[in-house]
Amino acid sequence: MINMSMFTSDKEHLQVILNEVASGKIQLPDFQRGWIWNDLHIQSLVASISLSYPIGAIMFLKNGNPDIRFKPRLIEGVNLPDHVDPERYILDGQQRLTSLFQSLIMNTPVITQDAKKKTIKRWYYIKITDALRTDIDREEAILGLPEDRKIRTFRGDVSEDYSTPELEYQNDLFPLNCVFSSYNWRKGYNKYWHKEEKSDLFDRFEGEILERFKQYLVPVIIMSDQTPKEAVCQVFEKVNTGGVSLNVFELITATFAADEFNLRDDWVIKQRKLKEQRILRSVSATDFLQSVTLLASYARKKGNPESAISCKRADVLKLRLDEYKSWSDFAMNGFIKAAKLLFQQKIFSDGDLPYGTQLVPLATLFTIMSDKADNDVIREKIARWYWCGVFGELYGSTIETRFARDIIEVLDWADDGPEPSTVTECNFAVSRLYSMRTRNSAAYKGLYALLIRNGCLDFRTGEPIDVQTYFDDKIDVHHIFPIEYCRRIGIDSQYYQSIINKTPLSAKTNRIISGKAPSDYLRRIVQSTGISDERLNGILVSHVIDADAIRADDFNRFFYARQESLLTRIENATGKSITRQSKDAISEELKEESEEIIEGEDE
Repeated sequence: MINMSMFTSDKEHLQVILNEVASGKIQLPDFQRGWIWNDLHIQSLVASISLSYPIGAIMFLKNGNPDIRFKPRLIEGVNLPDHVDPERYILDGQQRLTSLFQSLIMNTPVITQDAKKKTIKRWYYIKITDALRTDIDREEAILGLPEDRKIRTFRGDVSEDYSTPELEYQNDLFPLNCVFSSYNWRKGYNKYWHKEEKSDLFDRFEGEILERFKQYLVPVIIMSDQTPKEAVCQVFEKVNTGGVSLNVFELITATFAADEFNLRDDWVIKQRKLKEQRILRSVSATDFLQSVTLLASYARKKGNPESAISCKRADVLKLRLDEYKSWSDFAMNGFIKAAKLLFQQKIFSDGDLPYGTQLVPLATLFTIMSDKADNDVIREKIARWYWCGVFGELYGSTIETRFARDIIEVLDWADDGPEPSTVTECNFAVSRLYSMRTRNSAAYKGLYALLIRNGCLDFRTGEPIDVQTYFDDKIDVHHIFPIEYCRRIGIDSQYYQSIINKTPLSAKTNRIISGKAPSDYLRRIVQSTGISDERLNGILVSHVIDADAIRADDFNRFFYARQESLLTRIENATGKSITRQSKDAISEELKEESEEIIEGEDE
């Protein structure tokens, strides 16, 4: 976090801040995109200032840190003939400052949105007499007029016209872009009326309303030019609730833009290529940058053994443009090779991917190993490492540290070194089969993939599930002993809702199963499809289902036989043996887990 020496807090006059915006002394870093405040937001903001109400603090970053080079961008509406280096960047407050600059300083209509998000152009005024009344809400005294300053009925007829200074004077309608320079408007107003009471009215308006704008002080927080880039990113994430969220990718984009490289455009091209693989559709820009950073830090370590392999946020933010250019194409090919391995493991789409995060080290490993990864023994080790990460459920937190450790250890393992930590730490408990109930669990998705990898067939069609999945036949995990049937015969939900009682099937097959006893729906499948009992038994075995047990509607026999078969498949995938637990031990463990969840909810 930022310590006290890295920022100062003070108050500055709004007029001074807006003048610095107009001169280019205050600008936006290029990652600040999209001014989105609508007409009503602007009116409300202006009303608050007219009442001297607080509008929140503005956060600036002082320019000058050589490690933070952003491509600056002028606030919308500022036009300067020459480039100006900013003295300060706006980190928080873009929308407020843009709204105020455009409505109070610009001599052109503000381009904003109506309540339906339709683009409109508005001039902003304050009704002099209404603003001085205490029985009228101040926002009602702020008026937004169309570009031609005429209000029309739904038929298009002009109902109110304020299109000339004389019409403004006549209706006591003061243009807000004159708040800091009201002399000429007032001169025209007095000349139009030639009435003492009107002059007195404006004196009161100027003292009670306009003076508030001129004297308005804005709380400002100024981060020093010694602030590290990581702190800028972290602070922006915490304070910027109203604008475009800043992530590592946005900050790197702004940094590279200072060297005239458009990272966003480059990512669009690479993302389009990655999305050709269904399993890579959810790879984010940050995922990609993490892989590039791992590769760059690996290359650095080869030249300097004291250097660390890492892809934490601070490391990604230190990524140089030359490093990105050197490694990004290699990283993209690494992701595609990773997709190929996962396809071979029968994981076809991003929705079936146990851990999207595990793609980062997987792609990086394939990139570093290059052709070596095509060796059957090496690929088998990589697959084992992958499944240990899934069934050890090791990629749910503190992933960046594990990324770096895996790169070093798996590469060493490939050269006949010791097993990596992800393999040795993988510890799958039998009781986990009972608590894996939804696709939110990585291990749940992993077991689903193992069943497909081992050749399970659809009950009704006899087609391999992997073929149906690839061709999008609406395959999902369904109950083998239907819920309704289990409830009817009194089976506990911790058994019938567990993954042991679920398997991949097509939606059409699941409709045949409905709530019937297994013996009943299997008979219906035979009758409706003409499939033989022998063939159907073979299909059941492909799902590691005891055919005799399910045909006899013997849930206990089916359940424990399948439990053992699923554990064997996990052992084969991970290369790790699983300690078998007694029924009593499993029940006790599940009870303790349930109590922990309840206690956590109470807290």
